[in-house]
Amino acid sequence: MLTFVEENYLKGILHISTQQLRNEESEGVGTNSLAEYLKIKPSSVNEMLKRLNQKKMVNYKKYKKITLTEDGKFQALRVVRKHRLWETFLYTKLGFEWDEVHDVAEQLEHIKSTKLIEKIDAFLKFPKFDPHGDPIPDIDGNFPVRTTTALNKVKPNKLKTVLAVSDSSKKFLSHLENLNIKIGSSIKVLDTYDYDKSVQITTDHATIIISEKVAKHILVG
Repeated sequence: MLTFVEENYLKGILHISTQQLRNEESEGVGTNSLAEYLKIKPSSVNEMLKRLNQKKMVNYKKYKKITLTEDGKFQALRVVRKHRLWETFLYTKLGFEWDEVHDVAEQLEHIKSTKLIEKIDAFLKFPKFDPHGDPIPDIDGNFPVRTTTALNKVKPNKLKTVLAVSDSSKKFLSHLENLNIKIGSSIKVLDTYDYDKSVQITTDHATIIISEKVAKHILVG
């Protein structure tokens, strides 16, 4: 059985690997990248990776990139599934805000009961996406497929719907709340400014200008 810390390592490797795949970067995660993601010292990472390698959860050799084994990837996806189902439960059934659910789900995702998670999934009527628009893997680790585009890549005069955000930090979500932008909001790009790549948009509530940094984390379809 995996410990909470081991599960966090596997989830971290999966997260970084997924980001690399989106950016068309080479396969494999560096120890420094993993340490930065987990907010711990690289020396601590090496010791844990040795343990996970012995458990056949990762492919790891010193000074080499880290990859998940098939079993390691499956275990990581189980944690992601639990996390996103708990986020959905907290948001839709208990009245938590979308910028509150992540920290609570971080604690709940380590509950081992498969029966509990499957009952929550059924109770929620098998949701495909969590409150941030992230896909929820099914019990076999398969993700629902949906095409999204970052708002800063959308051409003017195209009416789009916010489907997800690629930054689920409390600061970013609170900023979107202040702009009255949430999942399901309608947005039309009016113009993109060459100087700083900021984007003028019309939302359900107002016409505003947002920075490129904000626009690239708003995913629309």
